[in-house]
Amino acid sequence: MGLGGPWDAPDYGPEHIDSAAEAVEAALSLGITRFDHADIYGRGKAEAVFGELLARDAGLRERIRIQSKVGIRLGEAGGFGHYDLSGRAILDGVQGTLRRLRTDYLDVLLLHRPDPLLDPAEVGDAVGRLVADGAIRAIGASNMSAAQMDALQDHLPVPLVADQLELSLRHHAFAESVVLVNHGDGAGVSFPHGTLEHCVREGIELQAWSPLAGGRYTGRPPAEASDADRATSALVAEFAAAKGATPEAVVLGWLMRHPARIAPVIGSANPVRIRACAGAEAVAEAMTRAEWFALFQTARGKRVP
Repeated sequence: MGLGGPWDAPDYGPEHIDSAAEAVEAALSLGITRFDHADIYGRGKAEAVFGELLARDAGLRERIRIQSKVGIRLGEAGGFGHYDLSGRAILDGVQGTLRRLRTDYLDVLLLHRPDPLLDPAEVGDAVGRLVADGAIRAIGASNMSAAQMDALQDHLPVPLVADQLELSLRHHAFAESVVLVNHGDGAGVSFPHGTLEHCVREGIELQAWSPLAGGRYTGRPPAEASDADRATSALVAEFAAAKGATPEAVVLGWLMRHPARIAPVIGSANPVRIRACAGAEAVAEAMTRAEWFALFQTARGKRVP
């Protein structure tokens, strides 16, 4: 998302390509070979810069997997931004993405945001054409509930393979939706109940966007941080020291400890930050239930019932 420079800049330059190369090299050095895009990131510049890297290295494309997202139209010339998962928008969006990335196919296409005007049959037709043409190899969702995915799946020619949601130690409503069933506080939980369970049952990979919560727990807490944020940052630092890990690895490890095998999308273009995520798998494997709940309840600011 951060590749290609500022969103409001009209174009990118050689320095942005070099920065993208450093970020990709940092990821590859850790064994990270999946890269997440969207047609709106940087107003298209993020994909275009990544395409420059693919053009530089003829062998890179076959060493990695690329997914991108379509379905959001940014407001232009004072107009309103809106969601658009019409068949035409999906087809045009994918062609634009492939052109910018300089590739013939996406490993996975994600539908970026639920569209209240979505026609499942129309989406199914568009996805069928893209699969048949070899433009995409798989289809997934982003920010969708179990019910929305079920309604869509009835019209898709292939199974949904992923759902990308905001999941993190800070955005922990996915865990609250479980523990607050049949509890008064459950009414205030925004996460769509049953979505994690649906994904596990159907073999849909759960991907977490913003899993590091903007670095809230891995550095100096921001001035507006709550008491719970500060306490969580301190506990993350304590666990990191005890485990010989970075705070980033602890925060990601907390997510990856979940039996749904949540895959965090790191999101950073900073090579130092990317490398700091190394070791998250080891933290996840070693994290005890008591440690997991300690982090969860500290981030909540209160104990679970």
